[in-house]
Amino acid sequence: MTTSGTSTTASPSPSAEEGPLRRAIGPKLLILFVIGDILGTGIYATTGKVAGKVGGALWLPFAIGFVVAILTAASYVELVGKYPKAAGAALYTQKAFKVPFLTFIIAFMVMCSGLSSASAAARAFSGDYLAELTGDALPPTLIAITFIVLLAALNMRGVSESVKTNVVLTLVELTGLAIILAIGAYAVMSGDGEASRLTEFESDGSGYALMTGVLGATALGFFAFVGFEDSVNMAEETKDPVRTFPRAIFIGVAVTGTIYVLVAMVSSLLVDSRTLEGSSGPLLEVVKAGGVDFPHKLFALIALFAVTNSALINIMMASRLCYGMANERILPRAMGRVLSGRRTPVVGIVFVSLLAIGLVSTGEIEGLGDTTAFLLLCVFAVVNVAVLVLRRDPVGHKHFRTPTVLPVLGAVTALVLASPLADRPAEVYIRAGVLVAIGVALWGVNKVVLRARGED
Repeated sequence: MTTSGTSTTASPSPSAEEGPLRRAIGPKLLILFVIGDILGTGIYATTGKVAGKVGGALWLPFAIGFVVAILTAASYVELVGKYPKAAGAALYTQKAFKVPFLTFIIAFMVMCSGLSSASAAARAFSGDYLAELTGDALPPTLIAITFIVLLAALNMRGVSESVKTNVVLTLVELTGLAIILAIGAYAVMSGDGEASRLTEFESDGSGYALMTGVLGATALGFFAFVGFEDSVNMAEETKDPVRTFPRAIFIGVAVTGTIYVLVAMVSSLLVDSRTLEGSSGPLLEVVKAGGVDFPHKLFALIALFAVTNSALINIMMASRLCYGMANERILPRAMGRVLSGRRTPVVGIVFVSLLAIGLVSTGEIEGLGDTTAFLLLCVFAVVNVAVLVLRRDPVGHKHFRTPTVLPVLGAVTALVLASPLADRPAEVYIRAGVLVAIGVALWGVNKVVLRARGED
């Protein structure tokens, strides 16, 4: 991988340009933001569901998911360096293909992936981890809706408050995973755990069933890696984004990938796949089985902080994406309205929060997580192609450039995991189809409004 200039034309670095959003995120804060965005709901809540698909070889889907994530992350790093704007994949799609309809659908899919991810986090918040603290008396759906509303209010206060909250929550969730790894190390040194589970696969014995099982587990497990793409939507609120993003994204993906594989191995060593599959708080099962006297309620509290972090960042991402799309005239200009004083995208926050409430009222953790991964895998395929197309578009500043083979492999692997070979439930395709249909309807409404104003 190299950093190269694509033009000798002198022009100001985009990192020096000022916009209506406040540049409040520095290099260290961005690294923690990326790590915090990737960590959270996926590993804390869906580990058990992944085990149900693949069996005791739980670590393998996370290892494959890490490879797929790093391939696409390289494409995002090149593109955010060339175009450090808030719209992310939508911006790259428009610049590469110049088809407004495709741009809108990609942008809408990214936004919906963030909302389904936040909704999965809200559902995880109201599941077994909370039940460990409060019992089963509280209605999960009401808790999840209230959870979304409170996060929207925090987002409204400002990006600085939201990102600083993210830093605290990231440190808490890292502590939780460190506890799991420490429990695993203790178990290994004590001779506990079933090492044979690490090579057990859940299949009927045929090669095709094994392949689809692993692909299905990887597709669901990939939900744990989504997040690095959210960070590019914070480009206009990051100091010196061209220099800051490459290090932040690669460090973030590498750290989380390593942690995921190790946590998956510990989970399989200590708990059988069926027990993990039956719990919405699988890591709590690991703590209970670990032979270490660690307070179960305290770990449940840590897990709640972790899923809160995931939801917070995804609501932030979706609202900034609305802001970016409004500035590109893909959504109505009202979506770009900024709250006076706070300088936060107020209309975007309200809009995405309402959609999240709708999703959290109609889906469960596994289905929402799988929907998130499916939508983003489709987007990643397009982004990996876009980075190759945009090599023909030079810019006037130096930026990161990824080797050509990586986006090619990234596109292929994303398409494979998004295909029916991944053996995902029909409800995932139905939910994604409904969301895309809503996007098409909104596109039509927006076109009518623009034409009525003579702006189309």
